[in-house]
Amino acid sequence: MFCTRCKQNPAIVFVSKIDGPDSAQKGEPIGYCLKCAMELNIGPVKQLMDKMGIGADEIDEISEQFNALMGVNDDPDFEVGGSPSMPNLSNLFSALGSNESDSGNYFGGFGIPQKDTEIDSEDEEDGKKKRRRRKDSKGDKKKRRYLSTYCTDLTERAREGKLDNIIGRDQEIARAIQILCRRSKNNPCLIGEPGVGKTAIAEGLAIRIAAGEVPAKLKDKEIHLLDLTALVAGTQFRGQFESRIKGLVEEVKKEGNIILFIDEVHNLVGTGDAEGTMNAANILKPSLSRGEIQVIGATTFTEYRKHIEKDAALERRFQPIKIEEPSIEQTFEVLKGIKGYYEDYHRVKISDDLVHRAVVLSERYITDRFLPDKAIDLLDEACTCANLRNKAISEAEIAEKELEDARLDLADMEADTENPDYEEQAKVKAEIIAIEADLPKLLEKAKDNDVLEEDLAKVIQLWTGIPASKVIESDLRKLANLESELKKHIKGQPEAVAAVSSAVKRSRVQINARRRPASFIFVGPTGVGKTELVKQLSMQLFDTPETLIRLDMSEFMEKHSVSRIIGSPPGYVGYDEAGQLTEKVRRKPYSVILFDEIEKAHPDVMNILLQILDEGKINDAQGRTVNFENTVIIMTSNAGSERKEGALGFGKTEDDANEEKSMKALRDFLRPEFLGRVDEIVFFKDLTKEDYEEIAILMLSELEEPIKEKGMKFSYDKDVPKAIVEKMDSNVRGARDLRNVIRRNIENKVADIIIDAEGTAISQIKVSVSDGELVVKSL
Repeated sequence: MFCTRCKQNPAIVFVSKIDGPDSAQKGEPIGYCLKCAMELNIGPVKQLMDKMGIGADEIDEISEQFNALMGVNDDPDFEVGGSPSMPNLSNLFSALGSNESDSGNYFGGFGIPQKDTEIDSEDEEDGKKKRRRRKDSKGDKKKRRYLSTYCTDLTERAREGKLDNIIGRDQEIARAIQILCRRSKNNPCLIGEPGVGKTAIAEGLAIRIAAGEVPAKLKDKEIHLLDLTALVAGTQFRGQFESRIKGLVEEVKKEGNIILFIDEVHNLVGTGDAEGTMNAANILKPSLSRGEIQVIGATTFTEYRKHIEKDAALERRFQPIKIEEPSIEQTFEVLKGIKGYYEDYHRVKISDDLVHRAVVLSERYITDRFLPDKAIDLLDEACTCANLRNKAISEAEIAEKELEDARLDLADMEADTENPDYEEQAKVKAEIIAIEADLPKLLEKAKDNDVLEEDLAKVIQLWTGIPASKVIESDLRKLANLESELKKHIKGQPEAVAAVSSAVKRSRVQINARRRPASFIFVGPTGVGKTELVKQLSMQLFDTPETLIRLDMSEFMEKHSVSRIIGSPPGYVGYDEAGQLTEKVRRKPYSVILFDEIEKAHPDVMNILLQILDEGKINDAQGRTVNFENTVIIMTSNAGSERKEGALGFGKTEDDANEEKSMKALRDFLRPEFLGRVDEIVFFKDLTKEDYEEIAILMLSELEEPIKEKGMKFSYDKDVPKAIVEKMDSNVRGARDLRNVIRRNIENKVADIIIDAEGTAISQIKVSVSDGELVVKSL
């Protein structure tokens, strides 16, 4: 009997009701097909199917097989609820029971002409027509059950215009086509960093196949994206995964024109692994080696080395194609080619200048990702900001959606000729007229919605925390104001500030053909502003103190310390860990690098620095090239600048002697080729009393912000800075003595006042001088 619910499929699950006026008591059994039983959540059936991992697709296939076996679809004598006839079996028995034994009559019982059972070489179609016939046949879905379930046809999506055009990458696509046309080992593997466009190359190849812009060997090919996760999902029992992948391979073999694209191809190794089973790579190896199937793989350098290179049998079946990160100019051309998609989607306008700015800003501030992916993401989110800024765009989109829905409703109503509702139709027509009248006004308001540089800056601020105002400030403007900005914070060292500013400008403008980092050696006594100048330079150039990479060379006094710079060599503990310097620069290529107390470093560490200063790049322990071109390298040293105790200001006349002494000390521990590669050796002078007073004013101003956050004002008398300088310890530690004086005589007293107030409101903290002592009062 047939299912009493759908009246189409054979009933294989029967349900009996014990009480109540149901159909079972009337002598009519209740039977359901497997599909209906699952939809009705009949307990035992659903539990059994879930336990066996049988899904909706498998159930549909089982139902089709039952129907094909019973042959009832076209039986004119079939009655719903009755027992179906089986004409195929009846014909078979009739043929076998008759006296006629020739093959023609036998097959005639099935309605198959005798000539179809004979092989006629003249009527044989060529391979191309066979493939087309298979594609157009009624059973195409059944023949491609695995392909349709676990793969996405990229070629078909390209024909439908659902893939974005691929700009550039012509050389890589041509190389992939060349490998695919080989007789054996014709399986390209795209290897590159995440976001450089590996998947886009496969899509570009699908677009070319759809357009017919490929050699004859690839004309009829189809590229299918394999979903490995779907292939593994639901395989609870032994043999299920192998059955799926073998079925997929057999379908690909039968079709003969399928190229499988496997993104993250390294997942093949280990996929399906379980006790007593084979993984996907081992199942595919024989078919790959015999050329029965073709595969395009895509993976990263790290995963390729970790998974595929270790399996030599799998590696030799692939031909690697290295996909390099595009340059800024190439990325600009890519974004120019695809910006139309984002303009249409977001309903905004994007200028070419903004596209170029997006590429440059993404390269500078988003350092842990690769072009063109990070530039595309930045542009996409900036378009979103521009879209959300104009509310008229959202209103126009809502109106268009309402208009589309109303037109569909009207079409459905007009199609209903049996029970027409003219009143409702009139309401819908009036609604359509009203929307069509308002829509042009909304579309007009939504026009001329340009994406601005402020949108890019806002997105970068959300991603990195760098203030938007700093992002949109031009580099040349920063460089023009560099010296004046540094002098606001560095007192008493005008020559040092001027030398550093000139060298940085020269390096950043890149008027020299050799791209090397700007490099300095700061020499001078302690506490005169060497480290402070490094911090301020980092702040002015790269907008945030987080771009300062500081390495204390006293930690690199041993020979093996080189491994801490570039990483441990293979075979040593920590090989998988990155070097302290190389990894930080890879993550933040726009940085200021401070090597403190350079005279304490081991000579082998100095050799590494020599290579960085000369070439502007270095290879880490894992073979990756780390670029230092956009960094500023500063080394500090106290060599030859031992301070003698004395009155403030003395030694100013000894500047020349101190420089000679410092230079001689540098030559004692630094080789001439090292000194020759440094842009500037900057000598810091002893500070005068006036310099210390200006520094004291800067330090006092730093107290204003934290006190202001507590709801109080901070002020001090004019003679306070001079009194602070008078309390210094004979100028032994330089400006650090000023910090100690302020901490002991002002900060401690401010803390006591706030604590003793016990919640009493304090409006102002004032510092004054009385009999040479610093007095702190609350007002």
